[in-house]
Amino acid sequence: MSDIEMPTAPGYFISKWREEGPVELETLTEWRNEMHWDKWLPLAEAALFLDAAELLAVIQPELSPAEDATLNLVRRRMLGDQRLESAINEALEISRAKETRDLALEGRLRMERGLTRYETGNTEGASEDLTWAETRLGSVAKASRDHDLSLINKAAFHMACGEQLMALTTYAEIARDAGHAHETVAISRLGASRIRAGLGHMFDAARHAWNAHTHAILANQPHMAVEAGALFLDFSSDCIDEDAARMKVQVAEAKPRSAEDDEPVLRVHPEDIGGVFTWCCAQLPESTAGADRPDLRAMLILAQRLGKMEMFSDLLENPDDIEDPMLAAVAQTCVDDEHLKEAWGLRLATLTML
Repeated sequence: MSDIEMPTAPGYFISKWREEGPVELETLTEWRNEMHWDKWLPLAEAALFLDAAELLAVIQPELSPAEDATLNLVRRRMLGDQRLESAINEALEISRAKETRDLALEGRLRMERGLTRYETGNTEGASEDLTWAETRLGSVAKASRDHDLSLINKAAFHMACGEQLMALTTYAEIARDAGHAHETVAISRLGASRIRAGLGHMFDAARHAWNAHTHAILANQPHMAVEAGALFLDFSSDCIDEDAARMKVQVAEAKPRSAEDDEPVLRVHPEDIGGVFTWCCAQLPESTAGADRPDLRAMLILAQRLGKMEMFSDLLENPDDIEDPMLAAVAQTCVDDEHLKEAWGLRLATLTML
């Protein structure tokens, strides 16, 4: 895997302000340039969401009229306003006007309107807007934050409409080497992995899960990386082969196939299995507390399947520390010692009676 790149998400800009600010606009501009942002709007949105009012007061005067209208729209959505289409149309007029025209923001606003139309049941209008937005943004702001969002939203729309193959086609437009954000690639490959698994294409499902895991790590998104890693292990645990090529080689050599081509057989090297499993386990919180711990449930099931139960010996020996009844049920099936099994049964009964 590659080295993790310097964080450039807007949240890091806000963190820097809180640690080193307040500072003047000139210094903020230097920070913005260091993080390779060429516009203030994403940073203003982050300041709004993260309640950095003093920073927002410095940034907002630097916004263009179209950007300011978009920020006000974001504020209204954040406050729970459900009647946004008229406000979006007003912002669209500003983005289209000769004096204040902004082609990329027009695409962003059409995407916003598409989402709003879907929420109000206007599926046809939503499809039109989301398609238009993705086309525009792909033309004037390819691989930008808004273009990435338009692709993810378009795929989500297709999934919501039961159009899995259309969603898969949209995910395929997010090429790993086309400059898209690592987080965008990770989200797309996670979605594509699940679709492929549903179609019975297990090699592609595992390959996409591997890529999602890799790019989520590069995006500094450990929770998504664990989710993708667990998915990869779930697909691959019955396909371990010491003679298999390493997964990064299989990914690099994967090519588009025609309908007549045979589906590749999934074969995974044990070192790839062990590496992903160990990494995912290392990301789990030390505490086993919590009434809903899907992370521990998934990794415990995989540990049993892979014969790596020693990673969870402390958990299995301390039933009283567990607060999730479903995790207790999983743990009970994982132990052979009769006294321990009885202790887990008692803990499970206690949790289900609460």
